[in-house]
Amino acid sequence: MNNVHILFIGAGRMAEAIFSGILTHQPEIMITVSNQSNSAHLDLLQSNYPIQTTSSWTEVIDQVDVILLACPPGAHSEVLQKMSLLLKKGQLVVTVAAGIGPSKLEAALPKGTPVAWLMPNTAADVGKSMSIYAYGSAITDTHRNIFEKVVSAIGPSEELSEEQVHNLTAVTGSAPAFLYSFVEALEQTATKYGLTAEQARKLVIEMVIGSAAMLAKHRDPAKLREQVTSPGGATAAGLTSLANDQFSDSIIRAIHATNARAKELGS
Repeated sequence: MNNVHILFIGAGRMAEAIFSGILTHQPEIMITVSNQSNSAHLDLLQSNYPIQTTSSWTEVIDQVDVILLACPPGAHSEVLQKMSLLLKKGQLVVTVAAGIGPSKLEAALPKGTPVAWLMPNTAADVGKSMSIYAYGSAITDTHRNIFEKVVSAIGPSEELSEEQVHNLTAVTGSAPAFLYSFVEALEQTATKYGLTAEQARKLVIEMVIGSAAMLAKHRDPAKLREQVTSPGGATAAGLTSLANDQFSDSIIRAIHATNARAKELGS
């Protein structure tokens, strides 16, 4: 367990967020990162992190315990086809790609290959990703222990069914982008009242950080909303405006649109 070695196939933002979190919280885990098309980026990553890098994952796959697919959904078919010829018995294959569940991994890999589907978000970089995941049918307790060790390094997590991961990836994985968009809108509004961009950013981000701390402490968004909202007051007027603009329904539609696109990408 102390010598787990993970091969990342793909070196984009999500891969970096995950292995950055792992190295911070589980520094004994060995990391190798592969990127076939951008050697300069690999050199940059190696200068910033205590990792190994390679432009040819096929040459090192036999040396690792876990293969983490951080490549785009559309690249999975080719990668899995190559991998199926090279896997050793017992190696755990994990994907973080939207729309690529355990059933698709199992269909493409040798029978009995242990697989898992992990859907984190970029807060893995600071050990705060709320990750959801689903296992394939060949997972053993040993694989669970390794997988949960890795996931715990990047934040809290919840095991779900494959279908639930399909439907809830938008809530845990994509919704941070919705929150950041909300923050941008607040910043833009603040500048219209005479603040500089820097002042607006400080005001809004610190408000969000404080609100998140309250959520972390009290775990009850409805109660917290009520505490801020006096009947007939200014906040109530703002909430009424959001309701009139179908704020909640708009979020729900965004979740559905995200899920639909994720399934298209994974098909």
